[in-house]
Amino acid sequence: MTEATVLALRGRRDWIASLGFGLLALALRLWHLATPKGYVFDEVYYAKNAHSLVLHGVEIDPKTNTGEFIVHPPIGKWLIGAGIKVFGYNEFGWRISSAVIGATSIVLIYWVAKKLFNNFFLSCSAAILMSADGLHLVHSRTALLDLFLMFFILLGFFALLHSKHWWAGIAFGLAVATKWSGLYPLIGYLAFVLYVDYRANRAMEIEEPLKSTIREKALLRATQYLVIPFAVYLVSWTGWFLTSTGWDRNWAKTQPHSFFSFIPAPLRSFLHYQSEILGFHQGLTTKHSYSANPWNWLILGRPTSFFYASPKSCGAPSCSQEVIALGTPLLWWSAIFAIAITFGYWISKREWQSGLLLLSFASGYLPWFLFQKRTMFSFYAIAFEPFVILILVYCIAKFLERPADFKIQQRRQWLVYIFLAIIVINFLYFLPIFNGSVLSYQSWSNRMWFPSWI
Repeated sequence: MTEATVLALRGRRDWIASLGFGLLALALRLWHLATPKGYVFDEVYYAKNAHSLVLHGVEIDPKTNTGEFIVHPPIGKWLIGAGIKVFGYNEFGWRISSAVIGATSIVLIYWVAKKLFNNFFLSCSAAILMSADGLHLVHSRTALLDLFLMFFILLGFFALLHSKHWWAGIAFGLAVATKWSGLYPLIGYLAFVLYVDYRANRAMEIEEPLKSTIREKALLRATQYLVIPFAVYLVSWTGWFLTSTGWDRNWAKTQPHSFFSFIPAPLRSFLHYQSEILGFHQGLTTKHSYSANPWNWLILGRPTSFFYASPKSCGAPSCSQEVIALGTPLLWWSAIFAIAITFGYWISKREWQSGLLLLSFASGYLPWFLFQKRTMFSFYAIAFEPFVILILVYCIAKFLERPADFKIQQRRQWLVYIFLAIIVINFLYFLPIFNGSVLSYQSWSNRMWFPSWI
């Protein structure tokens, strides 16, 4: 068998495996997708906004029939709106896009792991772990924006791994055009590619042209990771620009002439809108019963309950039905140790995989510590969840690659199989409170491992 044939067979195997994981994930997400009925958590905002975008091109307040002040960019809501356009304004319609993107992200993480580790088993492990994460499943069955943010960040990371920097810029632009928190990874990756370019130029030992070469590369990266994302962000607001009914669309026309009058009125109105959004986020300190400081996100200290009801259809004296944005506990708690181990490997070995994964994780997580007074929720962690998974896979790779005789290697392989099986079992145990199944109150209570989960 020739080397080309072997590569072709492996490529076919990878596609079969990745698509298989994606289809299984999609089936789990589509199962009773319209349950619970009605709006779940912030669907009351995003589903309504998406429906308005489909009807009017901008978000309109139905009570006043005027433009509504909205604090997040449009891309995620346009994706939700695509499902509404096809399947109607109902629970299935406004959740289907999340289900499809959630399943697609599992296919994507398979290929990201393939690029990082070039190993079939490790790629499968990444897909299994993401498939078995409760936080990912809940987001994939709910019309919120954070899953789309996660997907575009992961897509940009995949493009970066393949040195497709123009495509990475587009993907990160779509992330920022979904939620402003996409800026943090974008800045992190820009710093990374600039550092890689600098090291590459130094390694070439160019003397005279060195500074000009670095300058040219920096300009190129600024275009790819700043100009392109900004252009994508601007285009995402096309509906607001093309209509006259968006919130404060004509604000500039009502203002007296100023030094900035040379800027076209629509653009001045747009900049005013963005400043108002910034002001909202800076001043968001409203108390909420499910708010959670970033310190407890990884330990799952205060998961967000998206939905809770007490139906009377479980055959028990009292019943419970909940959708809780909770990561699979044993997966996330294992990841805490994996993050520490990966940091140790980076300090001692300076491997590019460990450094890049830690950067990806840190750029999505650490900036939240800067806003201690802001109202925050633990479900924001979905944005960096893929990198929690990949850090776990990195540690599995290190565990398996350590030199050992055949029997010890077999035992290690079996230990990894057992670990993955335990994660899947833990996920299945919590599945009823991820997908909103009706349970007896006692069965629900058994899954509330800590008082802070209630």
